[in-house]
Amino acid sequence: MNKQELIHQIKQKKSFLCIGLDTDLTKIPKHLLDEEDPIFEFNKQIIDATKDLCVAYKPNTAFYESLGVNGWKSLQKTIDYIPKDIFTIADAKRGDIGNTSAMYAKAFFDTLKFDSVTVAPYMGSDSVVPFLQHKDKWVILLALTSNQGADDFQFFNDGNQPLFEKVLEQSKKWGNEENLMYVVGATRPEMFAEIRKIVPNHFLLVPGVGAQGGSLSEVCKYGMNNEVGLLINSSRGIIYAGKDKNFAETARKEAMIIQKEMSTLLQ
Repeated sequence: MNKQELIHQIKQKKSFLCIGLDTDLTKIPKHLLDEEDPIFEFNKQIIDATKDLCVAYKPNTAFYESLGVNGWKSLQKTIDYIPKDIFTIADAKRGDIGNTSAMYAKAFFDTLKFDSVTVAPYMGSDSVVPFLQHKDKWVILLALTSNQGADDFQFFNDGNQPLFEKVLEQSKKWGNEENLMYVVGATRPEMFAEIRKIVPNHFLLVPGVGAQGGSLSEVCKYGMNNEVGLLINSSRGIIYAGKDKNFAETARKEAMIIQKEMSTLLQ
């Protein structure tokens, strides 16, 4: 999916919501455990209930990898089921030397058919560029994350600028706003203004709204650009909102609350 197709979806649905499919067998409604593929059945019902309210789905691959071969099968079935006009994100946080990154890119882009994959920048350009060589596919580079441990490295300052800003500056040389996005956590909304000075036109994938306490309005205040430029992710707050057989309907209600706020912010 290219940038203009993504923007079209945002305008059409009046939404820039991304739903994280972090599907955990220990957290899904118990009645689904009798299904042949409980993970896929859960995802299928969530997708059916929310596909008109969001523009992206983001399976966290760890939840599928942890189940071995069956987990990968559930992931493939999930990706195949997602409507083709919805942006898909493999939240895999890959990143390795060039030939390995090339195989990761082939796995997620050619085999699984994801539109994008999250990538860790620590090993530099040769670990990222192989992903960028795929047409109409996206790298979503970790920049400023919302976890507590982000302070360990991301704010390290050599007297000139913090490390996360160096990541933004350097990576702009590898890709462009048509194939490169950044992960920026919602729990530090005031940092978006500084980030936008460096990457004014790139899309930002923003976790941390909802269960982690991030404010949608604050993120939009500092981070939205003329093309919206944001994908706001909510995972647990939507998919686990309901615990019974009506879980998908409850998930829809939670997604609708966010979508309605987004619609207002887009006016």
